[in-house]
Amino acid sequence: MRADYYDGFAQSYSRENESGLFNAHYERPAMLKLAGDVHGRRILDAGCGSGPLSEALRARGAIVTGFDSSPAMIELARKRLGEDADLRVADISLPLPFADGAFDDVVVSLVLHYLQDWKAPLSELRRVLKPGGRLLLSVNHPRVLEASDPKADYFSVTQYSDEYIFGDERAVLTFWHRPLHAMADAFTEAGFRIAVISEPPFSPDTPRELLPPDLGDRTAFICFIFFVLEAH
Repeated sequence: MRADYYDGFAQSYSRENESGLFNAHYERPAMLKLAGDVHGRRILDAGCGSGPLSEALRARGAIVTGFDSSPAMIELARKRLGEDADLRVADISLPLPFADGAFDDVVVSLVLHYLQDWKAPLSELRRVLKPGGRLLLSVNHPRVLEASDPKADYFSVTQYSDEYIFGDERAVLTFWHRPLHAMADAFTEAGFRIAVISEPPFSPDTPRELLPPDLGDRTAFICFIFFVLEAH
């Protein structure tokens, strides 16, 4: 996927992100809960999109820097966060424009599953974290592949695509499936220790009409998986 792929539907994606089930009522609340008390912490929002997570972290007292590979997304983030916000266009697969040990935490929401190679991105994120710093990330749950292709091999690193509708725009997003052990191996090789693996429920304030009709009384569904990693 091109670095600027989201430019073509940035506005509609951002609107969906504001109020949709998967971002507003599931992924973002879960990331904020994992982050805990962030007052005064220097946080890098890697792949920040239009900035809703950066905004929420800043409201909790964090000192936030963000980057995204999409210039259109960064422009939307500037409108949200103000012209003085530290926002940059950068590619997570390339060397990042930040000093060693510059951040207490890095948050990476729904980014790594677009990448076949995790070695370089994780190495760079480890470099910009201080020793003992945290990397909080979310990716597609490894069981999601079953819904896209029931015959796929769970144990392989496999590319797959799905079509999404953002407002009145359609977009095909391409992901890389990884089995759980391959994720864990990549984290360890990059110098991280897994502190938390989370498969959280959706937010209790989620409007019922947004939930899958067959969910019944369950408070969770298979969607994303979350990690808190500690830098050695």
